[in-house]
Amino acid sequence: MDDDTAILNIARSMLRTWTQGVLRFDEHVRPVRYVIAPDGRLVMPAMVAMLSTLDTALHIPDEDPDGLQLLVELHEFDPDSAEGAMADRWRIYHGEPEDVRWAVLDIDFARLHGIAIDGEALVVPNPLTDAEPKLCAMVNREHADALAAFVAAARDVTASAPLLVGIDPTGVDVRVDHGMVRVELALGNDEVIAAKSLQEALNVV
Repeated sequence: MDDDTAILNIARSMLRTWTQGVLRFDEHVRPVRYVIAPDGRLVMPAMVAMLSTLDTALHIPDEDPDGLQLLVELHEFDPDSAEGAMADRWRIYHGEPEDVRWAVLDIDFARLHGIAIDGEALVVPNPLTDAEPKLCAMVNREHADALAAFVAAARDVTASAPLLVGIDPTGVDVRVDHGMVRVELALGNDEVIAAKSLQEALNVV
């Protein structure tokens, strides 16, 4: 694996691990929380001022120079339209937002550890999108105790009522008492393989 590929993989992992960051727009700086849409773009609630500027950067997880820096474009969407499922996804991860407008973010360019990354390379569709709701519901309904033990063992996080909210080929997202926890796993692109891998991971604990 060459250095460029390694950096790209780290950046992709950071993007999924952190569901929060700092958005800099014009002279303003604001903490934000985001989710990754099925098509790989980012989604978040947005202030009107965020939607009216072309100079927008998202720093993940904060403004540390060694963090992931994204040059992004925000495009407003109507939560009552066909795209409203993206807003619902954000609510499942984070609860009710303070802002009432919604935006999907295109990644134009990225930088990590001083190395430039093509923004399009970070936009990775989730091939498990169709299977994700069914798998999450199955785990939350039938394996709640195992999920809690799994999160405690994998991330040393004690959660009274964890909820599995996201599944993609590289791992799972779990909503816990005070935020989100990401656990990376090799699930694979296929629904059956992902379900089996997840079942095995929960049974290990």
